[in-house]
Amino acid sequence: MSRPHHKRSRRPVVLGATAVAAALAGGLLITLPGGASAAGSGLADDFNGDGYRDLATGAPGAVAGGKAKAGAVVVNYGSSSGISAARHKTTSQGSSGVPGSSETSDRFGTELAHGDLNRDGYGDLVVGTPLEDVSGDADGGSVTILWGGSSGLSGGTTISDPNASGHDRFGQSLAVGDFTGDGKADLAVGSTGKDVWIFKGGFTKSGGAAGKLRLDTQIESGAYPKGAVQLAAGDFDNDGTDDVVVGSSAGNFVYRGASTGPTLQTEAGPGYASALTVADFDRDGHDDLVVGTDSPSVTDQTADGGYVTVFYGGAAGVDTTRSAVFSQDTAGVPGADESWDLFGGTLAAGDVNGDDYPDLAVGAPFETIGSASHAGSVWVLRGGASGLTATGAQSFNQGTSGVPGANESSDLFGDAIHLADHNKDGRADLSLGAGGENSDDGAVWVLRGATGGVTTTGAVSFGASSVGIGNPGEDPMFGDAMSGS
Repeated sequence: MSRPHHKRSRRPVVLGATAVAAALAGGLLITLPGGASAAGSGLADDFNGDGYRDLATGAPGAVAGGKAKAGAVVVNYGSSSGISAARHKTTSQGSSGVPGSSETSDRFGTELAHGDLNRDGYGDLVVGTPLEDVSGDADGGSVTILWGGSSGLSGGTTISDPNASGHDRFGQSLAVGDFTGDGKADLAVGSTGKDVWIFKGGFTKSGGAAGKLRLDTQIESGAYPKGAVQLAAGDFDNDGTDDVVVGSSAGNFVYRGASTGPTLQTEAGPGYASALTVADFDRDGHDDLVVGTDSPSVTDQTADGGYVTVFYGGAAGVDTTRSAVFSQDTAGVPGADESWDLFGGTLAAGDVNGDDYPDLAVGAPFETIGSASHAGSVWVLRGGASGLTATGAQSFNQGTSGVPGANESSDLFGDAIHLADHNKDGRADLSLGAGGENSDDGAVWVLRGATGGVTTTGAVSFGASSVGIGNPGEDPMFGDAMSGS
């Protein structure tokens, strides 16, 4: 199966605590039907404000408004019992209050990010639609903010491209963070150009961003894939302001956040980043950067099937002299390094066992299992006082005991991955998408976090039809993208 290669991974940014604190002062918390709070929870991925983290998944091939591959996004709401197919809301450009209209091959939901952009205590979802035609500009791309509220996502606002004639595929990469250090969530947007745009908080539903900054990057023009193919946010120097990482085919550049806009700090590896994620794996107070390299070049002999590199943070930011590399050749990592596994094609970070150290999930969506090519697998590496380790690493595929389904060619299990605590038990749950499942219908799995690591006990799985999208032959590719992944 031939498909465009566009994987991403980034952490959620928790903002909006000020609004929550104000509402809680004096016991002013008002409970609404469904358990949601009038003030919201302040969690960046809690779209209905009930205190549980939600899961946002893209179905960029979904039919919407009768248009093929117009695209849709699905939110499955967290609860005390975790994620289920029944608790969901599906949104497209044909939904009430959402700007634009569903058009053939727009692929709404190709890229996702989240954060509390208007500081009302509810998480908002940012949707990138890089293949949308805008005012006659083929594949000009668009970005839409879907606003959270007590009933979940409702309505939206377009973030206009400030340089539409200078690039295409605006919205092909997204990241949310406080890049200017003013306590407000900013939005970084990438395209095929060298420019990355920082849209400044606070956002409003009527007016969008409070301002914008242009970040002229070190990306080489003409290199393929073009532009900022990955973006990530993290505070690597622990100065209270988020830094932004721009992943490109020419290298991965770290820009230190500042009130006047980010400035270049370092280059974290020369290779193409298939995915990025950020977490403080050793809990030293500095975020660490993980770069996935799923398709090594002919001159790169690190691992044929792909690898991930963690660059640890420090007082000066990302420290390229302190790093570690993991692949299927690393002792303790299950499996074997094979060409075109795409190990590192997707990444996610979260604490799966409740020991307060974030762990790392790594996807290899092209992994061959038995006779099933491109079946896909996912691994979990542990965080600890010394950083990431392969000791105790776990691996999962559809042949793993307790995981619903079976390994089949072109499933692409792990095509998107996400780690978040959806049931408030203090341990992150592992969500996995497989956009190729059932001939591109797509599906999602959720495996619970537990004291011993991720467990398949009580695993949940559901396909596109369970969330109201997809009929035979429509290829919605549900699970091809997840917010925070």
